[in-house]
Amino acid sequence: MMKNRNKKEVLFLAGVLLAAAVLWMGIRLTHREDTGSILITVDGEEYGIWPLSENQIIKINDTNVCEIEDGKVRMVEAECPDHLCIKQGAIGANGGLIVCLPNRVVIQGIAPESAGDEVDGVVN
Repeated sequence: MMKNRNKKEVLFLAGVLLAAAVLWMGIRLTHREDTGSILITVDGEEYGIWPLSENQIIKINDTNVCEIEDGKVRMVEAECPDHLCIKQGAIGANGGLIVCLPNRVVIQGIAPESAGDEVDGVVN
């Protein structure tokens, strides 16, 4: 009789742990953390805002192409003579700019909305 009870308890605990693991994996797979976004302007006008959480390629008019990959954005193509915007490298939501002066394209990283909610320090 004692063996049956212990066996049932072990099976019950295993079931509870399995259910908890399935729920935890489901939450991890469906929850997308806000990694910020980018704002693209052309000639001083807003062209659009894109999330950094989705890998994608964005064509900016007929002059530039940028790529969002792994929470960073970089310019990959530009119809300008010096290609300085391509050489600037990738930026993320923590700030920075990619500027293509000849085409008047600016890409700016924007921090997630929740980033401002954290306490950075206390001043007396």
